[in-house]
Amino acid sequence: MNQDILNSVDQASKVIGKTWPLYNFVASNPLSGYENLSFQEAVLEAKKNLHTNAYPSAKKYQEAIDKGDISYEILQSILKENHYSDKPEHYLNLLFDQKEVKITNENHKLDVIMCKWLSSFMDEGLAEWEMPYKTEGFYNSWRLLVVYDTETGKTALKDIPKTSSEALVKILENYHKEDYTKILTYHLAALPGWTGYLNHRINGNGDWQEEYPIEIVDYLAVRLWTAKKINAKILPNTVNEGDEKISELQYLFLKAWEQTWQKKLLQTLNDKAIQPAKQDNKTPDAQMVFCIDTRSELIRRHIESKGDYETFGYAGFFGIAMDYQSLADGITRKSCPPIVGSAYKVTEIPRQNKEVEFIKYDAKNEILKFKNYFLKRIKNMIPSAFGFVEGAGFFYGLSLVGRTLLPRKMYHLDNKKASKTEHICQPDINMNNQDDTSGIPIADKVAIVKSSFDLMGWKQFAPLIVYVGHGSHSANNPFGSSLDCGACAASPGRHNARMLAKLANQPEVRKALSELQIHIPKDTLFIGAEHNTTTDEIVIFDAEVPESHKSRLDILKANLKKAQKTATQDRLGIKVNSVFKAERNANNWGETRPEWGLAKNAGFIVGPRNLTKNMNLDSHCFLHSYEWELDTEGKALEGIMLGPMTVTQWINNHYYFSTIDNETYGGGSKITHNITGKFGVVQGNGGDLKMGLPLQSLYESDTESYHQPLRLSVMIQAPLNRVSDIIAKNAATKNLLDNEWIYVMVMDPTSNHEVFKYQKSIEWKKL
Repeated sequence: MNQDILNSVDQASKVIGKTWPLYNFVASNPLSGYENLSFQEAVLEAKKNLHTNAYPSAKKYQEAIDKGDISYEILQSILKENHYSDKPEHYLNLLFDQKEVKITNENHKLDVIMCKWLSSFMDEGLAEWEMPYKTEGFYNSWRLLVVYDTETGKTALKDIPKTSSEALVKILENYHKEDYTKILTYHLAALPGWTGYLNHRINGNGDWQEEYPIEIVDYLAVRLWTAKKINAKILPNTVNEGDEKISELQYLFLKAWEQTWQKKLLQTLNDKAIQPAKQDNKTPDAQMVFCIDTRSELIRRHIESKGDYETFGYAGFFGIAMDYQSLADGITRKSCPPIVGSAYKVTEIPRQNKEVEFIKYDAKNEILKFKNYFLKRIKNMIPSAFGFVEGAGFFYGLSLVGRTLLPRKMYHLDNKKASKTEHICQPDINMNNQDDTSGIPIADKVAIVKSSFDLMGWKQFAPLIVYVGHGSHSANNPFGSSLDCGACAASPGRHNARMLAKLANQPEVRKALSELQIHIPKDTLFIGAEHNTTTDEIVIFDAEVPESHKSRLDILKANLKKAQKTATQDRLGIKVNSVFKAERNANNWGETRPEWGLAKNAGFIVGPRNLTKNMNLDSHCFLHSYEWELDTEGKALEGIMLGPMTVTQWINNHYYFSTIDNETYGGGSKITHNITGKFGVVQGNGGDLKMGLPLQSLYESDTESYHQPLRLSVMIQAPLNRVSDIIAKNAATKNLLDNEWIYVMVMDPTSNHEVFKYQKSIEWKKL
C-alpha cells in the first residue's frame, strides 16, 4: 500500500472515538480524536463529518435563562466582549430561527450491509451459529463468504482482491490522492458506533481481537469494495453545514451557562475557604475513603452527620493498577482506569481455616456454570427452543410475576442466594501476565499504600479505616456497568478496596512505612467495603475483623443504616419508605431509571474536606481529597491532575455529548434496545451501534433533561505557581486547557484564597 493511502487512513482514523462494550461501559469523549483542536473548532469538524449538532438547542438555552441557570448579565457581557452588541433576546431568536436540516443518507443500503457483516464477525458468543472462517480475519472471511451474499450481488471469488491493501489501492486509484482522506473519513464516520467499537477492540487487543483479527484497513476495504459493487457513493459531496456565526452564538451561550455555574460554585465555596480549619487533635471514631464519584458526595455528607467520622475522596481503584479474576465465572476483567496499564492480577484464595468451604463453593459454582450454559444452549438451538419455552413457561411466568409485583422481595432473595465469597476468600495479588504466584515485591506494596496516604493528605489514623469501593445494582439493564466504578473500568470497586485494606494491614508493610515516617497505630484496622449506589447501602467485608474491633464496627454499621435512610430520602425526595423504594427500583425489571449515575456532574474539587463539608453540592461535583501543605513537591497534585482530572473530563464529555444529541452520541431509548454480540446495543432491529448513554440516564422525560450539558469546571486549592508548573511540563494537560475541553480554577491559600481562572498559555485571570 502506498504511503499516501497509509497517511490518509491514519488521518481519517482520528474521527473515531471509542465505543466501549456493555460489560465494561467506560465513559469516554466521543470527540477524543479532535482534542488537538479547540472545542469550538472540534464541534464544527464533527458537524461536517457526523452531520450532527454539539451545542444545546435554543430551547435549552431559553429554559436555562428562565431558571436563572444562565445569568442575563453574564450572557450580555460575553456577547459584548465578542462584538455582539444587541440584546441577548435578539440572538436567542436567531438561534430559534435556525431550522434543523435532515441530511438524507444516500448510503443507507451500504450501511445496512456493513452492519450485517460487522455484527456477524464481531459477535462475542451471543450467536448460536458462528460466522465461518473468523480466525482468518475480517477481510479474508468476508471475501470467502460474500460470493453467497445476494444483497451485494453476484460476484466471483477471483474478482475480489486477495488482501485488504490490494482492494483499497485498486478502488482509490480512480481518485485524486487529495481526496483520499476525505473519502476514508466519510466512510469511517458513516457508522461511528461500529467503527468506535472497532477502534476499542484494536487498541485493547484482547482475546477476541487476537483470535478473530480485524483492522481499520480491513473495514475500509470491505466497505469501499461493497460501495463500488452496489454503485453507492464513494466520494462524498461537499455539504454546507450552516452559518458559522450561528455556531459561534451557540458557543457563547454555552460559555455564559458555564460561567454562571462557576460563579455559583465560587459563592458557595468562598465562605468555607476563608474559615480556619478546625484545630481538633481528637482522633475520629472511624475514617472512610470513598471514590471521587459524584454519588459519593451525598452519602459522605450523611455519614458525617451520624457520628464522629471523617471521610476522604480518592479515585475508586484505590491506586492499584490491577486486573481481577472473578471466582464466579473465571473471567479476568480490568479493574483500574483504561489509561493505566494493569501491573497486577488479583485473584481469590481461601481464608485460613476456610479451605473446605472454598472447595464446596467451587464445586457448586461449576455446577451452576454448566446449568447456565445448558439452559442457554437449549434456548438458542432451533431443535430445542420451542419445546423449552413451552415446558419452562410456567416457571418463567412465576419469575416475571414476582419481579413485577414483588421486586424488593426478589432483590433480597437474590442477595441471599448470591455467593458471599468475601466470607470464605481473601484477595491475593501477583504480578500480571506471569505464572509466578509468589506475590509482589514489598516495595510495590508499600508504594501502593503510601501513595493513597500522600494523594489524600492523610494526617492521623482512626481505629477503623474503611476503604469503600462502589458498585450499582439494577435489573434488566444492558448499561448496568456504566453505573459501576469508572475508575475500575466499569467494574465494582469492592475488589480494589479489599486488596488495599489487606495490604495496609500487613505488618511488613507497616514496618516499612514507619521507616518513611508514616506511623500507623497498632490498634488501627483497615477494612474493605462497598457502597451500592442504587440503594445507598454500605456492605462491610468484616470476616477477618478481630474481637477487639467488633463493638466499634457494630456502632459504625448501625450509623451506616441511619445514613442509608436519610441519604435515600434526600436523593429520592421522599420521607417515607425511602429505602424500600430504592431497593424496589434496584430489582424492578421494568425500571428504566434505577438510579441517575453521574448525571448532573459539572465540577471537580481538589482540596481538603473542610472546604466542602456540611455543604450540599447536589451531586454536581467530584471530590478528591488534597492537602497542599503536605505536598511540598507537588507530586501528589500532579498525579491527581494527570489521572483523576483526565478521567473526569472523559466522564463529563460522555454525559455532555450524550445529552446534546442522544441519537448520534448517546444510546437512544432503552425501550427499543436490542443487544448484539454481547457487547453493544442497536436501536430496534439493526443499524449503528450505540456509543453513549441511553436517553433514560439523562432525561426525566423524552424532552425534559435532567443532566445540564456543561463542560467540566475544576477547582484546585493549592498555590497558583504549583499548578502552573504542573501544566507547563505536561503537554497533554496544557492542550486540554488551551483548547477549552476543561476549565481550571485555582484557589490560592498563599494569596488570601484568591481565585484565578486559567485563560491560555499558562495565563490566569483573577476572579
